[in-house]
Amino acid sequence: MQVERGQPRLPGFEDDDTPQVTYPPAATLFETPVEICRRVFRAVRPRTPFPEFSVEFCRFANANSFIRSDASRLEFRITDALEGAPAPILEALAFILICKLYRKPVPASQRHRYNLYLNRQDMRRHLHLLRQTRGRKHISGPQGERYNLEEIFAENNDKFFNGLLAQPALGWSRQVSKSILGHFDPSHNAIIISRLLDKPNTPRLAVEYVMYHEMLHLRYPVETKGARRRFHPKEFRDAEKLYPQLKEAKAILDKLCGAAQRPETW
Repeated sequence: MQVERGQPRLPGFEDDDTPQVTYPPAATLFETPVEICRRVFRAVRPRTPFPEFSVEFCRFANANSFIRSDASRLEFRITDALEGAPAPILEALAFILICKLYRKPVPASQRHRYNLYLNRQDMRRHLHLLRQTRGRKHISGPQGERYNLEEIFAENNDKFFNGLLAQPALGWSRQVSKSILGHFDPSHNAIIISRLLDKPNTPRLAVEYVMYHEMLHLRYPVETKGARRRFHPKEFRDAEKLYPQLKEAKAILDKLCGAAQRPETW
């Protein structure tokens, strides 16, 4: 989801430590999406004149939805994955978008309801399919300027996984990134490593360790429990601690990225 004013990003799964605010009860099941948004707007902004409302369901490649404030008009662009969602789910999304737009605390109950719906197995499968069919993924191939990711994957696979992991697509990122050193994309079954690690002065151990981290995502998929998702479950963290040169590898990444910038988990 995204709010278009200063364009702050609203992650799909974010802990909310703000105080809970009490709002009126959920909508009736017979409201249209515009009527739901109008009612939620009145709850969040009780003394503000009603703007004009526009709600459009769009063919996005993910679960993101957007809101734009333009003079006396509010435009909602919602993923079509939610077009058939129950009214309370659209109500929860309206609360999240409108509260973010006006910098109000998002009610914890509404955020929980929305995340719980997105984490249903049928919704996760549907969103996974959308990313596969609609999403675009640039995969450069394993050969970089200095390192070959296919070779590093094979070595790690033999050394740490008994050769049991099937190799996904492998590639280098388009940009040199210090904040995202690598990521595993399950929808496209691909591991992408930052080009920062393909430089002549980068020790091979740094690439091997980041690849090992991403391979652990293959071995230990995301855990879903209720409204929460764990990208690094306990088994994942325990396995990462077993990396034989963990301290040395992290020291190299600290030097490459700066200790304040290198994420402990990426």
